[in-house]
Amino acid sequence: MSSAQLVGRDSLSTNPNIFNYPTESNINITSHGADLYWAVCAVMGFSAILFLIHGHFVVGKKRGGRLQYMVFHYITAGICFVACIAYFTMASNLGYAAIQVEFERNDPLVRGLYREIFYVRYIDWVITTPLLLLDVLLTAGLPWPTILITIFVDEIMIVTGLVGALVASRYKWGYFVFAMLALFFILYQVTFVGQKHASHIRASNQTNIGRSYMLAASWTMALWFLYPIAWGLSEGGNVISPDSEAIFYSILDILAKPGFGAILLFAHRNIEPTDIGIHIRDYIEPRLNHYTAANDREKGHNDGLVGAHDQVAGNGVHASNGHSANVVHNNGHVGNGALPANGTPRPADAAEAVSTSAHHGTAEPRLQTRPQV
Repeated sequence: MSSAQLVGRDSLSTNPNIFNYPTESNINITSHGADLYWAVCAVMGFSAILFLIHGHFVVGKKRGGRLQYMVFHYITAGICFVACIAYFTMASNLGYAAIQVEFERNDPLVRGLYREIFYVRYIDWVITTPLLLLDVLLTAGLPWPTILITIFVDEIMIVTGLVGALVASRYKWGYFVFAMLALFFILYQVTFVGQKHASHIRASNQTNIGRSYMLAASWTMALWFLYPIAWGLSEGGNVISPDSEAIFYSILDILAKPGFGAILLFAHRNIEPTDIGIHIRDYIEPRLNHYTAANDREKGHNDGLVGAHDQVAGNGVHASNGHSANVVHNNGHVGNGALPANGTPRPADAAEAVSTSAHHGTAEPRLQTRPQV
């Protein structure tokens, strides 16, 4: 029998069907763990509301209500709202699966065959960790391809962590390795690529964007490398009780979500969004000057609306120095047949055009009729 067949038979016999597991576990959180989850739920909800209030009534009014100044408040508040729902679910003793432990312990706190694994925690992370990375990487002004690949790898990290938590056998550590490889890639993107990019941004008000970015990035990465330790002690190794797991994860989540949000928004207090490439405008807001100028120059080259040397007649119609007019006298200047602002000939101009011919020094009008189709 080949080694591949042996490995195949071993995996089939080693990994049981988790859907045949009992609906109840014997290694569970107690009322103390549930109370902690309720408290964290309240902290997350209050933090989300606080971030929204600060963004709308403080930053929004201070800076003319422009949406681009509140984008980080919205992202950070969304992170806390999702976490609030997840902790509500865990406090209600919902969103879990009873998974057979790989290591049976003699400690009364973790004695048993089936452990309570909260998969809703991973649903929270699969939504909130990309938003956390978005907060961090936007601060560095990174291009979207770099941001998207980092978020994609982050999703791989969370999903492999979830699969590993639901696996009863030693195969769970293979998924743990996949998740750690993804985490090291994220560390490289955030610490090296992001910092290098942020250090080259020159803020309009001389704010050190590189320092602000490093503050948020180092805080995030330091906390994220503690999550694998919590995973190995709880879902992975069944070393600590579910109540201790609740304490470990709750502290990390509070520091990584509301704590991170407060640090990030503090770091952004003097950063102009346009300095890091964020250009967001509500329909009720006036266009920014730099946006209008660039947009007008582009339109001047493309459709003749506004150009660098356009002249505006008294009736508000733009005419461009004799290059875009449909009717031109022989001296090269724009006459009465100047095109409207949209560059489309008037009906009368489309039907006939006036040209001049030099005959004995006099200009003689000649009617040119449109060929019949």
